[in-house]
Amino acid sequence: MNSASSTQTTITLFGGVACVLILASAIGALLKWRVAKGQPNAVIDNLNSRVNAWWVMVAVIGLAFAFGKGGVIVLFYLTSFYALREFISLAYTRRGDHHAIALAFFIALPVQYFLIWIDWYGLYEIFIPVYAFLVLPILAAVGGDTRRFLERTSKIQWGLMVCVFCISHVPALLTLQIPGFEGRNLLLIAFLVIVVQGSDVLQYVWGKLFGKRKVAPELSPSKTWEGLIGGVASATALGAALSWATPFTPWQAAVMALTICVMGFFGGLVMSAIKRDRGVKDWGTMIEGHGGMLDRLDSVIFAAPIYFHALRYWWVP
Repeated sequence: MNSASSTQTTITLFGGVACVLILASAIGALLKWRVAKGQPNAVIDNLNSRVNAWWVMVAVIGLAFAFGKGGVIVLFYLTSFYALREFISLAYTRRGDHHAIALAFFIALPVQYFLIWIDWYGLYEIFIPVYAFLVLPILAAVGGDTRRFLERTSKIQWGLMVCVFCISHVPALLTLQIPGFEGRNLLLIAFLVIVVQGSDVLQYVWGKLFGKRKVAPELSPSKTWEGLIGGVASATALGAALSWATPFTPWQAAVMALTICVMGFFGGLVMSAIKRDRGVKDWGTMIEGHGGMLDRLDSVIFAAPIYFHALRYWWVP
């Protein structure tokens, strides 16, 4: 597949997403005019703010794609940085943790993305789970503060794993060498983002329309079995429909989509459990209508490493 064809496929995908957003914007404007009569309405205003935020996010992703590998790595480096900041801001820390936090932000984070840039797979897969995992508690222990030591250390380790290690597997998709798919790896990222984020949206829609039975009311009261089944099934069908932009056949794309959607759902539950533990509704207010960076990426965090390794060991000889 030549570069021109790859570019055309990418443009087609973004064009399709833009059409969906145009339709969503038109529906939001119509609801604001006909239902809300131009007056404040919590549900409609939230819908419109979410659509507006999606316009911004799609534009940012499109800009990163235009700059190729470098643009994508920089985008997800910044994404990891802001996600880690949100995570650490809700964690209980003390003065003795400052060196460990500094290492997480200013050494572990840039080194992880540098290793992906130079495609050193053998090291970027163990750098954080092994080396950073061991060094962080050492630095915290050297600080001499033993109060709630295990809790403090584990939270920093967890933050580094989910916000840097897991998220970094999205740009790591660019390092894969898939026979017959050379030069098209950006489409692997597009597939992941569209399917997983599409699953989130479709679960919300199905849940609002038909949701009755709660999946985990104490963790995420808005998630229902009807929304889960309808959303994941719809996103699986979406993944199969996008097989033309991937190295997969339709049934393979469906299996891959089902896998990452299920992992995305469980990722959302885990991250919701952490929020409930900290007593907050959202991770932050960075993205209007979506909360913080982690609120938008909670499903991608768990899906990305599974997707990456399924591709590496399934498709790469």
